[in-house]
Amino acid sequence: GSKFDYVVGSHQIEHDQIHLNPGWCEHDPVTIWENVTLCVDECTKKAGVSSKDVAAIGITNQRETVVAWDRVSGEPLHNAIVWHDLRTTEIVKELAAVGGKDRFREKTGLPISTYFSAVKMKWLIENVKEVKHAVDKNTCVFGTIDSWLLFN
Repeated sequence: GSKFDYVVGSHQIEHDQIHLNPGWCEHDPVTIWENVTLCVDECTKKAGVSSKDVAAIGITNQRETVVAWDRVSGEPLHNAIVWHDLRTTEIVKELAAVGGKDRFREKTGLPISTYFSAVKMKWLIENVKEVKHAVDKNTCVFGTIDSWLLFN
């Protein structure tokens, strides 16, 4: 193999699971970003290299966890809604009532579910005034954790 096909460092830090209601789960996007930067620092330190020596990194995706942030300020507008959060159950029922649970299957490959990031985005727009305001101003950005990390 080449000199670039092996892992030179790995590090992880757990962050808090925020449960405001039964079935809900959120993560603080700022904490996630801070933990990632700490992990990168620790990996480069363990490997004895600088960030300029890093050719690639791996990001473990949190599936359909959604972050909403303001593209101008770069600040999150709400905690991230985690992939397994169930607060969108009613939205899923409403969407499935018109066209059935498979109405988006041709495009997504799956039935409508609380798992999908789109229903989390809809919930954020409808329930978080900061998100709605940013959407109205055209400054809201939605993304999964990997896009939040890349933005930062």
